[in-house]
Amino acid sequence: MTEQTELQALNTRIVEQLTGAPGPGALPVAAVRRAREEGRSVFGPIHRFDRASDETLATPLGEIPVRVIRPTGATRGVYLHFHGGGWALGGPDHQDPRLVRLADATGQVVISVGYRLAPEHPYPAGPDDCEAAALAVIGRASADHGSDRITIGGESAGAHLAVVTALRLRDRHGFTGLRAANLLYGVFDLAVTPGARSFGSGPQVLTTDSIRWFVDQFAPGLDVSSPDLSPVHADLVGMPPAIFTVGTNDPLLDDTLAMERRWRSSGIDTALQVFQDAPHAFDAFDVAASRRALDAIEEFLSQRLGA
Repeated sequence: MTEQTELQALNTRIVEQLTGAPGPGALPVAAVRRAREEGRSVFGPIHRFDRASDETLATPLGEIPVRVIRPTGATRGVYLHFHGGGWALGGPDHQDPRLVRLADATGQVVISVGYRLAPEHPYPAGPDDCEAAALAVIGRASADHGSDRITIGGESAGAHLAVVTALRLRDRHGFTGLRAANLLYGVFDLAVTPGARSFGSGPQVLTTDSIRWFVDQFAPGLDVSSPDLSPVHADLVGMPPAIFTVGTNDPLLDDTLAMERRWRSSGIDTALQVFQDAPHAFDAFDVAASRRALDAIEEFLSQRLGA
């Protein structure tokens, strides 16, 4: 089976599994979170690794929970990770397989942040937590992990939070020392791009309706043109080299292409991976395209960490 044929089969499987499922907002968000925790989502069971530890970061906002994964070899840096889930779902312990792999491949201590979720905690709570966590990690990286080399990244809403955090570090704290950014299928324009608006609402991991629902939970009634909400509008000078990853069967394709172009036009090194027929969050599934995408991400981060 070719990589593209395998992705087409994955799309078919996702459509079959989600056909007839409740639409966004049809169930209480607590019920959707519970279903994910119990493995009753399109992503299947959550695999937690014993070597990952649940810890906290002391910040001015209080104790922020984090999931910490240390590499099996020597530590070369720290990867600050923000999980996806539309700012309303997910958790730092939902990506152990991918993050363990990244830790060992790049020699980084992975710190995944448990930021507050909407709708209980709408904007700016989540970004505030991510900013506070980033400052705590940067301030303690050498003492706690033996390296001050920091990379940053996330998936979907997590990629959005990674960019917002990097911009806040620059604008509010004068910090432009991030070595690299890893941005997978991020949402960077909360006004919803033309591609996302025309994607439709059929049974898929992410749809036009679900994007709008997530944005309404995260930023209810707000002017989403602000760069702190839609970082595609931000001045990107001083941002780190970045790798962007997305599939063509993803409503956030336009977001990724527009942000990568803005990043590159700001004179910053970028790498872009576009996978034909890959759906949103394809790297969460055991397919060849996922493994190839992760290989490239790990190589990109390793190179930017230096010797």
